[in-house]
Amino acid sequence: MTPEGKIKRVVSQELKSRSDMYYFMPVPGGYGEATLDYVGCYRGQYFAIETKKPGGIPTDRQKHTIRRMSASGAKVFVIDGDLTELKHWLDTTT
Repeated sequence: MTPEGKIKRVVSQELKSRSDMYYFMPVPGGYGEATLDYVGCYRGQYFAIETKKPGGIPTDRQKHTIRRMSASGAKVFVIDGDLTELKHWLDTTT
């Protein structure tokens, strides 16, 4: 499993543990609008997650997508191993 794949596994486990959670992982196909690794809604709050290998950073295209999603009101996370911010947001979202 790739380093990014290991991060995705941990993120998926966290998301699956939440009962009020809807999310999906879009399959990249090169068609249509760019998106991030996870897109979902938790207790009425739209979110997206881009996972990276430890120390990795989003590509320019991903940064553009992150800016667009954030501007629309989405909570966007870039996770390279530490889920602290995501868990805090999930724990405090009502």
